[in-house]
Amino acid sequence: MTNQQNNWTIAWQQPLFRKKIYAGVIILLIILIVLPFFFKFIETRNGSQLNDWLLNKLPAYNVSLAIFIFIWGATLLCLFRAFQTPGIFMVLLWGYIFLFISRMFTIWFFPLNAPLHLIALTDPISNTFYGRNYITKDLFYSGHTATVFLFFLCLEKKRDKIIALICSVAVGVLLIFQHVHYTIDILFAPLFTFICYKLAAKIRG
Repeated sequence: MTNQQNNWTIAWQQPLFRKKIYAGVIILLIILIVLPFFFKFIETRNGSQLNDWLLNKLPAYNVSLAIFIFIWGATLLCLFRAFQTPGIFMVLLWGYIFLFISRMFTIWFFPLNAPLHLIALTDPISNTFYGRNYITKDLFYSGHTATVFLFFLCLEKKRDKIIALICSVAVGVLLIFQHVHYTIDILFAPLFTFICYKLAAKIRG
């Protein structure tokens, strides 16, 4: 038996661990079902147009490919480690749940219109969670930046954390260059993510 199998065998023998995993998976599936309807609704609302000094100075560039590579490269790394280590899997699962829930609240209470000169982000994987239409008003705070920053917080090995942190910073910067988000959306993403991570860590125990 490999260490990976042994880790999961030991963890799965604990009833509380199984209950937390089952509950997390069910909640996550419910959220994923609700998300397309939520995003469809927020896209119909009229929000505020922020006067973003940085976006006003930067011309918009299409860097979708680079964003895709950084996001999904970090995703594969974190998923690989999560399936090796039950503790990482648990925190990642619940951290992602709290990210989704907190973003739904912040997007609801801080309606924003899309930045000027936005270039649509091409990501065939991520876009499946949004429904058929391209969504531009899921702004505060940045889900892409938050997700990769969550990977950084969840990973344990120093090299892995460095890679994830670089990817998170790169994604945030590139989203600004593509005018997909306001600067404030990027800057607040790590703060909310850290809170979500701490809550998930408490559930792991």
